[in-house]
Amino acid sequence: MLLTLLTFVGAALWCIILLLPWRPWSTREFLDGEPDDCNEDLSNITVLIPARNEAEVIQATLAGVMAQGRDVKVILVDDQSEDKTAALAGKMFETDIKIISGRPLPDGWSGKLWALHQGFHQVDTPLVLLLDADIELNPGILSRLRREMMKRKIHLISLMAYLRMVSPWEKLLMPAFIYFFKLLYPFHLSNSAHGRVAAAAGGCILLRTDMLKAMGGFSAIRGQLIDDCALARKVKSTGGRTWIGLTHSAISLRAYDGPGVIWHMVARTAFHQLRYSITLLLLLTGVMIPMFGLPVAGLLFPSVTAGILSLCAFMAMMLGYIPTLKFYRLSWKWAFLMPLIGILFLAMTWTSAIRFWRGKGAEWKGRAYF
Repeated sequence: MLLTLLTFVGAALWCIILLLPWRPWSTREFLDGEPDDCNEDLSNITVLIPARNEAEVIQATLAGVMAQGRDVKVILVDDQSEDKTAALAGKMFETDIKIISGRPLPDGWSGKLWALHQGFHQVDTPLVLLLDADIELNPGILSRLRREMMKRKIHLISLMAYLRMVSPWEKLLMPAFIYFFKLLYPFHLSNSAHGRVAAAAGGCILLRTDMLKAMGGFSAIRGQLIDDCALARKVKSTGGRTWIGLTHSAISLRAYDGPGVIWHMVARTAFHQLRYSITLLLLLTGVMIPMFGLPVAGLLFPSVTAGILSLCAFMAMMLGYIPTLKFYRLSWKWAFLMPLIGILFLAMTWTSAIRFWRGKGAEWKGRAYF
């Protein structure tokens, strides 16, 4: 009886997700560039790039910036790299690039925000694009971002970068990473005036400079690990509007070939996302097991009712995930593995909590935080 009840809970949760009016599973919020827009005057935009040990990708990133249009300014903050990041970046632009040598990281700051803080002091244009050093922009996307910002009368617009999905592990887990992000931060609600939901994708954010100054600059969020969503929340709380969408035109160059790399990426911030709360962790566990584990186990139960409910849950789970797979041009058959994917992400979250309890905290690019 208890197992049947739990399978009912799992099926009900998946049906609720499918029927929510803001459609968190949908890919309708997206924005792509138009190659014909790559000759516009972009002199009112500064591209601000924080870079730490990005020698392998920095030239591809800068080449993407150069292809966007005329007179775009670039500020690259070399965050104490131990490779040739700055030297390789300097070879890409004859003019309109300023390379800043980053100062040592002070207490209370995350590395990326500290680098952005240093570079922002040099920005003198009305708009600033915050671009990760491993994101390559397709021609025309920067003009499209600026046009959409003006059209929608918003203060921050960001794109969820097209993550690399080449290896089997990337195909298994990276689309689900974005899918779960959209469940946590429904794009439709974030793009509305709804003050309690705010999201941004830190790899590619176009922002009004005056808004960033009005909110207190990067100092206002200096201790945040999930800095992109913290930035969006701060913009909204300052009276601004934000927009986030998917794209094929901002491409992540970072490879996640093995499960360990992806595991570390998720575990770095998962428990922080739960505000380090054991109560929220247990609640999440109590929700995800019926949603992902029981739809498979229930098919083996002797109860006919449990079997039917499990089948309904499994079908609803797949239906919600298939639009994401389609957007990233992957086979719908990957949706059959959603139960495994969900349990793996739950395990990553527990790994994040265990690391925190052991006093290890978050770690990224050789730095440990909190």
